[in-house]
Amino acid sequence: MLNVGKFIQKCGGKAGKAPVIAVAGSTGAVGVEFLRLMEERSTTFSELRLLASSRSAGKKQKFRGQEVVVQEMTKDSFKDVDVAFFSAGGAQSKSFCPVAADAGAVVIDNSSAFRMDPEVPLVVPEVNARQVLNAPKGIIANPNCSTILMNVVAYPIHVEAGLKRVVVSTYQASSGAGAAAMEELKEQARAWVSGKPLPMDIFKRQYIFNLFSHNSKMDPDSGYVEEELKLVNETAKIFAGSEAAKKWKQPFGVTGTCVRVPTLRAHCESINIETHNPISPERARELLAKAPGVTVVDDRVNNKFPEPVDASHKDDCLVGRIRTDATLPDKRGLWLFMSGDQIRKGAALNGIQIMELLLASKGK
Repeated sequence: MLNVGKFIQKCGGKAGKAPVIAVAGSTGAVGVEFLRLMEERSTTFSELRLLASSRSAGKKQKFRGQEVVVQEMTKDSFKDVDVAFFSAGGAQSKSFCPVAADAGAVVIDNSSAFRMDPEVPLVVPEVNARQVLNAPKGIIANPNCSTILMNVVAYPIHVEAGLKRVVVSTYQASSGAGAAAMEELKEQARAWVSGKPLPMDIFKRQYIFNLFSHNSKMDPDSGYVEEELKLVNETAKIFAGSEAAKKWKQPFGVTGTCVRVPTLRAHCESINIETHNPISPERARELLAKAPGVTVVDDRVNNKFPEPVDASHKDDCLVGRIRTDATLPDKRGLWLFMSGDQIRKGAALNGIQIMELLLASKGK
């Protein structure tokens, strides 16, 4: 909390000093997206430090028409840094996030390393924005991509009708496994066309024209993979810290099946919702149309609904197929289908929004 308070006093509000920003893992897919978003959103800073492993040190990355040299991340990299974005993997986060926080930075971490730490807020700005102010370790965690996307769409329904149970089936893009997985999918497509053997270094299987259970670690006792358990556990923590938790005190159940599909960067999710109070598709559509971070794409006449190609490179989550679940009584159930950019809102944009919340928090 001390780091957050100092950051707000130093950099928040209109009269605040422009922060020193570090991006750890700047050469990866999410790191590159952090830079792209800072360009698009005209992020103001006094210094930008690009950090990566020794393998990438010395490389140059383009930013606002100039080339910035990537530095090797060390324990001395965070001196005078105000905010540090981490997307360098869980092991690096565990090693360096506390170092950055001890140096006085507010850390926004995209890995799973601290998400379930009770002293680390897990934040989706559209759901539990005020939790950014409750960071005693100076670390704020970005949730898992599939969790973020589902939460943005489900929360407006929760505020209105109260979620009782959510069943999610995900269709997850290659980007969730990193830039190398995206490239392997492209290489498999080229190899398929040319009749060459398919490269299988990342997923160890054919990916093009195929789909398979999410490749995260399986829990042999429950039969769930880690990705599915993240949806369950992270959603519970995020919603417990939301304003709607005051109205709907009872927790709701979440379960899911996560599948990898051969798309590049936008996930899709089929979301089945059971609510405490009745809610019609018309009312759900109205709520979602007004919700931050959501665009309704629900054209039944032309059979036009959310698609990964349309969601890619977009800030908003696209949602459609909004209809009643007829197996539940009294309009207490809905079906939704959504698509959202995994690299953008599912990772980098969520982190940028967290920083923007802090910058806007002075005096509040």
